[in-house]
Amino acid sequence: MSLFKRSVVAEITSHGGVVLSTLLVVWLSVLLVRLLGEAAGGDIGADVVLGLATFSSITALPVILSVSLFIAVLTTVTRSYRESEMVVWFASGLSLRDWVGPVLRCAVPVAIVIAVLTMGASPWAYRQIAEYRERYEQRSDLSKITTGQFIETESGARVFFAEEPEREGDEMGRIIARVVDPEWLSVITAHSAHIQIEDNGDRFLVLTEGHRYDIKPGQSDLRLFDFDSYGLRLESKSGEDTIEAARRAAEQQSKARPTMQLFMDDTNRSWSQIMWRLALPLAALNLALLAIPLGASNPRLGRSGDVLIAGLIGMLYMNLINLSRGWISGGELSFGVGVWLVHAVFFALMVFLMWRRLRVRGPRQQASPAN
Repeated sequence: MSLFKRSVVAEITSHGGVVLSTLLVVWLSVLLVRLLGEAAGGDIGADVVLGLATFSSITALPVILSVSLFIAVLTTVTRSYRESEMVVWFASGLSLRDWVGPVLRCAVPVAIVIAVLTMGASPWAYRQIAEYRERYEQRSDLSKITTGQFIETESGARVFFAEEPEREGDEMGRIIARVVDPEWLSVITAHSAHIQIEDNGDRFLVLTEGHRYDIKPGQSDLRLFDFDSYGLRLESKSGEDTIEAARRAAEQQSKARPTMQLFMDDTNRSWSQIMWRLALPLAALNLALLAIPLGASNPRLGRSGDVLIAGLIGMLYMNLINLSRGWISGGELSFGVGVWLVHAVFFALMVFLMWRRLRVRGPRQQASPAN
């Protein structure tokens, strides 16, 4: 490999690693904030946050890798022009066309990794995420309570706070619960709590040695009860919650299904998901090649405008892929056309921009003075 190719491959790899690590840190920061918020609200358990973050990062890696490769190539080409390094290479008999080989040497392995992720790893990760959330939804209200932490259940209708058990055999120590029903707002305190399952399958959270305070909102009615044992029924989900959960599961189903199963389904939704999985590795290759002419800028004119245009073109590319997926899912565009149309348009744009950068313009002819 020539000195030129080695230097280009090394610089693209270096820039790609920096961009990839930066994007991953940003993604994980945003993701962890969202997951910790869900854990604080009782939507997920604190013990599954790390697992969900790991699997969600796997699903996001194809897009992050594509963007990282695009930025790495764009940054390398732009730096070479800005520091007049391209003048040296052009004087050595090389042209912008010679960048295609080193860029493909970096882009093809990345595209293969993206294809492996989209075809196999991402659907598996989506299935793991769904299983994590489903297992947590099937837990009882008591099992969602974490010692020393406020937990909301049933969309905030119940709030629990528990301490460590003081007596051996207790499932939960001192506990305080706030329960909202259509008529009363109740605050319940107890010395301990445990789960009790009746013969008919009904489950109760049994509180022992405590007090219950009932207040009717907007009125002066107040009730006070002391109890040795008090059962709080653990209700199942409402019909609306079940419907909403089923709708979300249907939306995630195509993402989580194995690729071969999508081919067997033969529906518009499955074909749209297949198109998306095929589009990401092709987009990575196209964006890497497109970054070569986009990064070829005149250092005397500044680089802000060219970088902005490159970013807008990259965003337009990904948005058009998403739009095509929606059209295929809705039956407005056939899979045979949608799978290549956007890539062909941007490949043609890359060829046009490359031709424009390589075109040699003749010197302007000055008009001869009139006799």
